[in-house]
Amino acid sequence: MHLSPVSGIIVTLLMVSGFCGTPARAQQTRIFVSVHGNDQAPGTLDQPVKTLQRAQQLVRLVRKEGHRAAVNVFLRGGTYYLDSPLVFRPEDHAKDDGPVTFQHYHHEKVTLSGGRRLHVAWVPWKNGIYRAKLSTKFDFDQLFINGVKQVRARYPNKDTTVAIFNGVSRDALSAARVKSWRHPRDGFIHALQKSHWGSLSYQITGKDSAGRLTVVGGYQINRSHQIDSAAVFVENILEELDTTREWYYDSAAHLLYYKPPPNLNLRQAKIEVPVLMELVIFSGDTLHPVSHIHFDGITFTHTRETFMLTREPLLRGDWNIFRGGVVLLSGTAHCSFSHCNFESPGGNALFFSDYNRDDTVRHCLIRNAGASGICFVGDPLAVRSPSFSYDQYVPYDRLDKTAGPKSSDFPRDCYVYDNLIVGTGSIEKQTAGVQLSMCMGIQVIHNTIYHVPRAGININDGTWGGNVIKDNDVFETVLETGDHGAFNSWGRDRYWSPDRSYMDSLVAVHPELVKLDVIHPNLIRHNRFRCDHGWDIDLDDGSSNYIIDSNLCLNGGIKLREGFYRTVRNNLMVNNTFHPHVWFKDSHVLFMHNIIMRPYAPIRITYWGDSIDYNLFADSAAPLDARARGTDHHSAAEFPSFGDPATGDYRAKMDAAVAATGFRNFSMHDFGVVSPALKRLVPQRVFPVPAGAAGKKKTVTVHRWRGAVLKKVEGPGEQSALGLASAARIYVAGILPGSPAYRDGLRQNDVILRIGDKKIRSFKDFRSAWGKSTGDLTSVDVFRNQQNKRLSIRARK
Repeated sequence: MHLSPVSGIIVTLLMVSGFCGTPARAQQTRIFVSVHGNDQAPGTLDQPVKTLQRAQQLVRLVRKEGHRAAVNVFLRGGTYYLDSPLVFRPEDHAKDDGPVTFQHYHHEKVTLSGGRRLHVAWVPWKNGIYRAKLSTKFDFDQLFINGVKQVRARYPNKDTTVAIFNGVSRDALSAARVKSWRHPRDGFIHALQKSHWGSLSYQITGKDSAGRLTVVGGYQINRSHQIDSAAVFVENILEELDTTREWYYDSAAHLLYYKPPPNLNLRQAKIEVPVLMELVIFSGDTLHPVSHIHFDGITFTHTRETFMLTREPLLRGDWNIFRGGVVLLSGTAHCSFSHCNFESPGGNALFFSDYNRDDTVRHCLIRNAGASGICFVGDPLAVRSPSFSYDQYVPYDRLDKTAGPKSSDFPRDCYVYDNLIVGTGSIEKQTAGVQLSMCMGIQVIHNTIYHVPRAGININDGTWGGNVIKDNDVFETVLETGDHGAFNSWGRDRYWSPDRSYMDSLVAVHPELVKLDVIHPNLIRHNRFRCDHGWDIDLDDGSSNYIIDSNLCLNGGIKLREGFYRTVRNNLMVNNTFHPHVWFKDSHVLFMHNIIMRPYAPIRITYWGDSIDYNLFADSAAPLDARARGTDHHSAAEFPSFGDPATGDYRAKMDAAVAATGFRNFSMHDFGVVSPALKRLVPQRVFPVPAGAAGKKKTVTVHRWRGAVLKKVEGPGEQSALGLASAARIYVAGILPGSPAYRDGLRQNDVILRIGDKKIRSFKDFRSAWGKSTGDLTSVDVFRNQQNKRLSIRARK
């Protein structure tokens, strides 16, 4: 019998797997890959192939021959430097009784790298810096030496004790410093956005004739693009290479500069640089998904940074995103990643884009990602009447009033279980450990997420709900930004508008609009959240249709801004409270059976929902204040006794007062990851000691002026409610209709920015500026509905 080389390989594989002469359902094919293999080999244990792409071809050939049972692709230990991403297409489709699994062999360490190993000849340059001429023609943005990521030359120098960007400076862009840069082209500027809602990045393209920098970029978030000039650093500039472990690459001259630490043998060091952005791509569609492809026990590393590609808005959330990651999945079903490590991705680790069904990420470690950990993001074309910026909305007469999505092109019913996600957002700050947008039924269960610049878990919008956030441990959050939470969400759905008066009138007449997008409730149950720089749970800007049940909130309490149909029950808020912000009439909020340890902190609340009652306050004054507002007629007051807070046990002693509220204790020691190997990587926790009840009420100073009541902005709550970058402002806390100030256009919640040419940050500024106003009219700049507006106020007479 004559066999072609391909047929010979197939026959060899089938014979090795024991396939011949036995039922296919009971068999499996084994294909072996080794960094020392040969792609002309048959792919057996003794004669492995060399590349994953060749193993993929063999899988397709075996399938073509009619084999339908499971196929295991075993990778022998070593680092596989990919020349291009491994791409799965519809022809790789498998079935549940014949899945394809790429996995390590007998626990050998397998690494897929998007990098290249460099072999260079270092020569001393100056000031302890070495230089090497590279023959490579590709660019790169990271340098790994002996497996450790180094620091691209920057100012100010990296300081791990500084939270924001590990070091920022107001003089990073000073004229003198810019003048010292001879060739700054391809340098980068990174800064926090002015309100600290995220970060913005710019690439330097050169200098103009006046010596000023020319740049492109600044589009990475979906809100105001002004930067905080005090929160800036620059990188990839040769003149800033001044300390050990810093490097710079002159791509035009192919020169690599590096300042090694004293104990490093640079000539023997392993040098690696990333050249790929994605390592594995699943490319199917709704009719022909890639299915039943699994990865198990693989490490993924060395992918390029993507912050200059982050520009697609996620509806009206604060985010822009880049649809890419170490692994990009689009058009998949029943695929999984298990026991995998994602080390220092340049951007996102895993990105589920558009149609994905029943996929799983479990038992994985994601560490030090440049952007987010795991993202589920649907196609905006599946959204009815979408809007893409905060200020945008579709008027009622043009609104699609059909509930739910227009198509199935979005992630649904996927599972994120037992993953450790740490240190995301190393460059991009508007990121999260797990991000959900335009998806449905995503289960995020038993994950540990910590040391992140913004939220640990974020739901960007109400499309289309049904998500389950359960048994997670999320801490060390919002470390570099502000006005956010360990869990954060936005609503900003079809009914929502930045014009509050329009929105109030709309939902009063058409309450059915509020559930057109969030057609299933989101469940947040039995999580341990801690945010020391915001809220533990932050439902912002119209987030609707949530059940928040049996969560342990360790510092920031729970905030609900706007929105409808929220049930908050049986939660414990250690050393904090409930923060209701600017609710609607008939919001249908239930807040019951909770333990709070501070008085409520309402901001601009006129209507108090369906039932705010049967709660336990830590002091006797708080329920009296609540009853005066018409809530908590059956609530109790008692400082609760807990099990052992030092070990994280906050189970309340069930005495008569606690029992009367209906609060029920819940488990305190099974949050977060469950795998022993992942548990060992989680740092030892320090839990807060329950503090006594709040002291005396602080006196609030107001200033009455022309029928308006002016008040200083105090605390992050009022700052968030007003959408301000800084609390150093005064605003209109109340105003009488028909009063002189009202007739001149001033409205409640206007923030007064400027009178004439004088900035207003205090009552002293206000009195001084108004006292000096002359003429019949005075210009007054206010901040209203997230926009600046100029009014003309009549003279005092």
